[in-house]
Amino acid sequence: MSRMTDIFTAAQLVAHLAGDYVLQSDRMATEKTRSSWWATIHAVTYALPFLLITRSPLALAVIVATHFAIDRWRLARFVCWAKNAVGGSYAPWSQCQATGYHQDRPAWLAVWLLIIADNTLHILCNAVAIALFG
Repeated sequence: MSRMTDIFTAAQLVAHLAGDYVLQSDRMATEKTRSSWWATIHAVTYALPFLLITRSPLALAVIVATHFAIDRWRLARFVCWAKNAVGGSYAPWSQCQATGYHQDRPAWLAVWLLIIADNTLHILCNAVAIALFG
């Protein structure tokens, strides 16, 4: 790869969207943060479109594992909270734990910002996995 930006491709973005939105059932979406079983089912299903990009078992394993962890424990909310704290908008975790944003922020905005952070984490992890192993 000639440049760092080359690790992000349209195919990876489409695979992410298909795996996270088209192939994810309502049950997976509602249960993945409460159940490791459903988080695993979702992570494995999520990785299926990536078979069109790579056959590397290691890249696919990293994609599944990172997707599982990010979704199961909603890790994006910690990223949101930390970046706000570093950026000067510190609030105690107890007031931010739902989305990473202070509970006074409009719920619709906090949820959308969390979704954007979540998608960004997935795309970054996938790109690195494919660039390194795939």
